[in-house]
Amino acid sequence: MKFVKWFFIVIISILLVGELLILVSGKRYLNNVFINTIFSGKLGPDIDELELFAKNEVAVASPQPWPVSVQYNKATIDAVLMSKMEQYKTVSYVVIKNDSLLYEKHWDKYSDTSFVNSFSMAKSVVGILIGCAIKDGLIKSVDDPVALYIDEFKEGDRANVTIKHLLTMSSGIDFKEDYVSPLAWPAEAYYGDDVNALTLKAKTITPPGKIWFYKGGDSQLLGMILQKVTGKKVAEYASEKLWKPMGAEHPAYWSLDAKGMEKVSCCFYTNARDYARFAKLMMSNGSWNGVQLLDSAYVKEAITPATLIDRNGKESLQYGYQWWLMKYKGHGIFYARGIRGQYIFAVPGLKLIVVRLGHKRASKSGDELPEDIYVYLDAAMGMN
Repeated sequence: MKFVKWFFIVIISILLVGELLILVSGKRYLNNVFINTIFSGKLGPDIDELELFAKNEVAVASPQPWPVSVQYNKATIDAVLMSKMEQYKTVSYVVIKNDSLLYEKHWDKYSDTSFVNSFSMAKSVVGILIGCAIKDGLIKSVDDPVALYIDEFKEGDRANVTIKHLLTMSSGIDFKEDYVSPLAWPAEAYYGDDVNALTLKAKTITPPGKIWFYKGGDSQLLGMILQKVTGKKVAEYASEKLWKPMGAEHPAYWSLDAKGMEKVSCCFYTNARDYARFAKLMMSNGSWNGVQLLDSAYVKEAITPATLIDRNGKESLQYGYQWWLMKYKGHGIFYARGIRGQYIFAVPGLKLIVVRLGHKRASKSGDELPEDIYVYLDAAMGMN
C-alpha cells in the first residue's frame, strides 16, 4: 500500500510539473496532443477523428454514381497481396477502370459511405482549387508573389516567394516538418487553435524555387490565399467548384481550427468512391463530363515534375503541384498520399484509378517509396 501511495504521488507530481512547463512555454495545444494520443492509447492522429474538431461541410448537389462494370468484383486479388493489404490495416480499396467501378472491398465497420480522414491527400485538393481560382481570374498566375495576397510576405526574404513555390513545396520556409515531435509544425497545426498564425511565424531559410522539401505549411498558405481571393471558406469554394460539379454522392467535411479556418494540409473527410473523383478530373485534363472545371494547361503543369533538387543536392522528380509523381511498370502515375497510407492513384495509360484508405502505411527511409504503394498498384494492375 505504501508503494502504491508513493507511485501515485510521483505520477501526479510528474503531471503537475509537465502542465506547469506547458503553461510557461505557451504551448497549450500540447494538452490536446497528449489527451488525444497517449492518454487515448494512440501514438498519433487516426482516420476516425471527424467529430474531434469543428468542421465545414463540402456540400453536394446532384449525385452522379459511378457506373458499375459488368466485371464488378469478378476479379480476385493474389493471396499474398491481400494478406499485405490486411497487414497494413486497409479499410477500403476501390478500383475504377474506364470510368466504371471494377472492384471494391471494405473491411471491419467501414463501407462505401464511411468518412475517412484524407491526411495529406488534402494537399492535392488544395492544388486543384488553386487551379480553379486561376481559371476564375481570382489569381492571375502561379508566378504571382504570395505578397499580393498575404501582407506578412511583403517584406524580407519572404517577398520573393510565389504561389508556384508553394505548389511545388519549394518556398524555402522552415516549417519544422517533423511527424514525431509534438513540438513540430504538424502537431501544432493539427491540435492547435490557430493554424494560420502558426504558419505565418515561420521564416525562409533557403532561397525559394531551388530546393524541394515537403511541408504542410506551404499548403496552408495556399489555403489562406484561397480564402482571401474567393471571400469564402475553402470548403464552400470546394463545394461550388468541385464537389457539386463532379457529382459527389456524399458531402465531404473539412476539419477546422478554433478560429474557423480549414486545416487544408490535412483533414478532408469523405469515402473511397468520392475520393476517386479527383483522379478522374485530373486524368480528364480538368474536364468533368465535358465541363471544364480547370484549365488543361494547369493540369499538365500540376502533374509534371518541378525542376528542383532535394536537400541532398539530388534532382527531384517526385512532385508537381501538390501531387506526387512516379513511374511503375512502364506507366507514368500521379497520386495523392496521406501519412496513414491514404492513396488516390491515377494511371492514365491504363485508364485506371485506385483508392486505398487505411490505418497504416509501410515504413520508408530516405527517398524510397513506402512498399505498400506497390501492393495496391499490383493488385489493381493484375485485374486488367
